[in-house]
Amino acid sequence: MQKINLLVNLPAAFFAEPRLAGVFARLEKSAVLRKTSHNTAAEIETDLAWADAVLMWSWPALTHELLDKAPRLKFAAQMGVSQAAARIALERKFPVSDAHRGWSPAVAEMALGLILSTLRKISLYHAAMRAGTEGWVRDFPIGVDPDERQLTGRPVGIVGFGAVGRRLAELLAPFQCPLRVHDPFLPNDLARQFRADKVPILELLEFSDVVVLCAACNPGTRHLLGPAEIAAFRKGAVFVNVARAALVDTEALLARLRLGDMYAAIDVFDKEPLAADAPLRALPNAFLTPHRAGGILASVERILGQLTDDLEAHLAGRPLQHALTEAMLPALDA
Repeated sequence: MQKINLLVNLPAAFFAEPRLAGVFARLEKSAVLRKTSHNTAAEIETDLAWADAVLMWSWPALTHELLDKAPRLKFAAQMGVSQAAARIALERKFPVSDAHRGWSPAVAEMALGLILSTLRKISLYHAAMRAGTEGWVRDFPIGVDPDERQLTGRPVGIVGFGAVGRRLAELLAPFQCPLRVHDPFLPNDLARQFRADKVPILELLEFSDVVVLCAACNPGTRHLLGPAEIAAFRKGAVFVNVARAALVDTEALLARLRLGDMYAAIDVFDKEPLAADAPLRALPNAFLTPHRAGGILASVERILGQLTDDLEAHLAGRPLQHALTEAMLPALDA
């Protein structure tokens, strides 16, 4: 079989990572690869016109203008795709394999880790042990911190019940947590399948000890958690954000955290890297991680493997396992 021209447009570090060499070797069995790291439409235009297929992240977006200038291009395999680019592809009936769900297992695991670490104060104990300032309970159980709590049986709310939210629900099952979910696109029967109550967001916030945000970021979800929602958090609540910072009114969250009556574990920020003098860094009830939820090598290997599977399926005339569809639009970031 004649090899196709495949443009692989990814950050340069992907090509330098030796543990991904096997993926590119597999692609070379069915395609002539051209590896690039273009960031703009002007940069990618010429190489895209050469390609029969492209494997890429979500940028530069495949606009009408770019696709018009790439008549040979018949397939795109993407690690992520924006709502706008997805609508263009669907409108043109241009086949796209979208493997963004491949990030979900790692993100859900990070969310569970942040829940447990915050409830059990794991990171605080670790830091104190490193510094030699830890306190040892001498008069058990009198000396036990009442704010150190177990997850088992504790009511949890999940905002956004796509691939991340559903995987998190599976991970939470052994903890026997009463589960509430908020997602306007979630079918009622699917909520029942996960033994979750589908509720309005304010009800979820008022009745959950732990709230995890994993909704998509688009115009409809910007500041989904605004002042009214943040005021509705229970006292002592743990809020975990593994979605996007734009879904939260950061100033309102800061004001609530300064009251000292709730906790937040945050992996995403309005501006990244987070400034050294950012107010969140100074709050003892804010637990911060540097946008690490999904970005582990296992995620990249899984996603590139899924995209390669779909490229091979496309070339063989078989159905795609990760085909972009209209139903996926609400789960995509803007």
